Amino acid sequence: MPETLRAGRLPTPVADAVWRACIEELEAPKPGNVSFASPGHGMTAKDFVVSARCSAEVLGTPGLSLGERVLGSIEATRRAVDCNTNLGIVLLCAPLAHAALESEAGHPLRARVTEVLASSGVEDTERVLAAIRLAAPAGLGVSRRHDVRTPATASLVEVMREAEDRDRVARQYARCFEDVFDFGLAALARGRTRWPGRDAIVALYLEFLARFKDSHIERKLGPVAAEEVRLEAKRLLESLESPGSEEMNFEELARFDHSLKCRRINPGTSADLTVATLLADNLLHGKRKSAAAR
Repeated sequence: MPETLRAGRLPTPVADAVWRACIEELEAPKPGNVSFASPGHGMTAKDFVVSARCSAEVLGTPGLSLGERVLGSIEATRRAVDCNTNLGIVLLCAPLAHAALESEAGHPLRARVTEVLASSGVEDTERVLAAIRLAAPAGLGVSRRHDVRTPATASLVEVMREAEDRDRVARQYARCFEDVFDFGLAALARGRTRWPGRDAIVALYLEFLARFKDSHIERKLGPVAAEEVRLEAKRLLESLESPGSEEMNFEELARFDHSLKCRRINPGTSADLTVATLLADNLLHGKRKSAAAR
């Protein structure tokens, strides 16, 4: 990580793990999404660096409830950045960070995340809904039950189950982060056997985009557009992984990036899941990775 991007003093190793996950994702030139290599959708990498610092400080602070982590992160971000840069990231990273900070030590991370979700209550839901209202994501729509504009009446998991079929972030709450633990970590490990550093993160992002219809695209542009992008990502990933293709083809990535941004398509959910997977990896292997860095 470049020296100029170091966050300075953060409250805990968990906060540092969140920060590193956000910056690692920005270092990867992800087609259609904002990175250090390419701005887009009215945002620059600087917006995301500032957001990463704000959210990492709150997400990594001991003693907060899950809902307080989410709402506090979005409040801090909105004070610093006048746009929605990180709602999905915060929603996905909060249970992982909370599990690492507050759950019983010695249990596997996935089991601790499951415990965190199972113990979330109506107060957590109210704060998360307030965070969503504050972030005001595009294409939010209206729900007949548990709408974000109405008072919370159910646990966070119950509310997220209502949205899991149309929102992949909500699905993680409803399914105990199965896309992160069952798919994302395996894809990241697989990518690292072939690609170095940021290239493996690009591959992870494309794996998410090629496997699942991006729910941010689907929410804004509909299921047909989301499926078209999924198939485009699948073809690109197959090309990058074809025999004889031993280096990441950044020209192909740049063309896909340009095409998506010209069409105003932002695969934001795939990027959010990439950050969550990197955070889970950091939390699982943080000591090992820190020792390797020294």
